[in-house]
Amino acid sequence: MNILLLGSGGREHTIAQKLYESPRCNALFVAPGNAGTTQIATNLNCDVNDFEAIAEHIKKHQINMLIVGPEAPLVNGIKDFFDAKPEFKDLMIIGPSKRGALLEGSKERAKEFMFSHKIPTAAYQSFSKESLTAGKDFLETLKPPFVLKADGLAGGKGVLIIDDLKTAQDELEQMLTHDKFGKASEKVVIEEFLDGIELSVFVLTDGKNYITLPNAKDYKRIGENDTGLNTGGMGAISPVPFADKDFMQKVENRIIKPTIDGLAKEEIDYKGFVFIGLMKVDDEPYVIEYNVRMGDPETEVVIPRLKSDLVELLEKTSSEELSTVNLEVSSQSAATVMLVSGGYPEAYEKGKEINGLDKIDDEDVFICHAGTKQEGDSILTNGGRVIAVTAFDNDFKKVIKKSYRATEKISFDKMFYRKDIGKDLI
Repeated sequence: MNILLLGSGGREHTIAQKLYESPRCNALFVAPGNAGTTQIATNLNCDVNDFEAIAEHIKKHQINMLIVGPEAPLVNGIKDFFDAKPEFKDLMIIGPSKRGALLEGSKERAKEFMFSHKIPTAAYQSFSKESLTAGKDFLETLKPPFVLKADGLAGGKGVLIIDDLKTAQDELEQMLTHDKFGKASEKVVIEEFLDGIELSVFVLTDGKNYITLPNAKDYKRIGENDTGLNTGGMGAISPVPFADKDFMQKVENRIIKPTIDGLAKEEIDYKGFVFIGLMKVDDEPYVIEYNVRMGDPETEVVIPRLKSDLVELLEKTSSEELSTVNLEVSSQSAATVMLVSGGYPEAYEKGKEINGLDKIDDEDVFICHAGTKQEGDSILTNGGRVIAVTAFDNDFKKVIKKSYRATEKISFDKMFYRKDIGKDLI
């Protein structure tokens, strides 16, 4: 079949590689893609939120399956757009409807969904500009640290964790009345702080049935020992050593199953990935957030561990036949280190030449392009997160060393990366 994948990051390059490996994939297109996807697919110069242009590409290239990588097109209703057009009735779309995408598009909606279906999560209240004073008063009832979340999409940067009450109240005012995160913070969810260790669980669902993909742990802060500003993710490991069989059984019974059952009960059209951000608190799982697509950089360690044919899995998702799937997963561990532009997640420069990519000759290392572009024979930086270096090994400790050994062969001006990915789990 002919497949179109939307997106341009490390998540999309990783998914594209797995699609490319499938004998079911006839022609692969990525819009807009990056310098990595151009090596295995045809990049299309198209904005992921320009639905009319995407429709033209689907007709022109006789696309059978559309896979939506990032969250914004889903929240903006790309599935509803194509479902409303009879000429696309046979198009397989991997991604939820606009109503389903609200689980990520609105923190308040996600919390309401969890409480409605008795899914364990932190207590919360939500506030708008009109209820700013009530929000400040509510903060006074909580123990620090204080968790403030922009209700809408903020590129992974709309969550603040603050130790000081006055600072938290000031930040709440900045979010609600001074557009700190733009439209995303027109409403703010304040919730109790959960003290534990984070992990990510990924599910593929056809709306009724589901399969659980490998779990992962990512590292969001820019600095070692989880210090500094939040980023889109500085690295990840899979599987998570502390997520043993008993804990994952709790996750399935208390979180995954009620989530998928909740989607079915509410008759939400949902065929795609559910990314569940969890906190393990005293060996009990709590949901921090839902995302309605795969995570990045978790995708770089989760998708390569799948031994099953990804195109077949997505076909079964579209046809509501996931109950017939026997998922095969590699027993190897994976670790990825993200190389970022100097200054990220704040101001940074693009257009720096990347050197050393041709020196990576280890078959157990996958170089994943995130923010890159090709100009002539040169590959240049084109984003904050630039390259993800993913390694595989049977030994968890060795896989981390292997990823860093490969990382040291790559360079570009002002390149930065964390040097402690996975080391808290050894």
